[in-house]
Amino acid sequence: MFDRLLRIGATAAHRVLAAGWFFRRPRTFGAHAVALTPAGRIVLVRLRYAPGWRVPGGGRSAGEPAIEAALRELNEEIGMTSHGEAKLACELEESVNFKRDLASLVVVRDVEYRPKRWSWEVEKVCEAPLDDLPTDISPQTARWLRTVAPLL
Repeated sequence: MFDRLLRIGATAAHRVLAAGWFFRRPRTFGAHAVALTPAGRIVLVRLRYAPGWRVPGGGRSAGEPAIEAALRELNEEIGMTSHGEAKLACELEESVNFKRDLASLVVVRDVEYRPKRWSWEVEKVCEAPLDDLPTDISPQTARWLRTVAPLL
């Protein structure tokens, strides 16, 4: 019950922020990790405030390197304990929730992690084979994975 109320509250808060973005149209920067386990499975998260499975990621300051930000987000969202190579795959200009966003996609290999027991932001963490992704993956994540597929 608590998780359901938290999801409702987080979704409402996100919508209030989006209303403000409608008027401000801010320039934002994002860093998102295509995290691959040693077995080659992708790590996905389900956020409390947005539908569908997604790659871990979030905002970064304009001067923060994308790879550092993606690794930080992996630590925060999935409890990453170690990783191998981390490489910037691409940067995409996007319009999301009325924001002008530069989304940096970073491929991180050999990710090992221990999910936190509880998080206000991340509801669930899962692993999936790249050729058998969950049916309810977010459209944005599906598009990003198609973009970086040649590098995986």
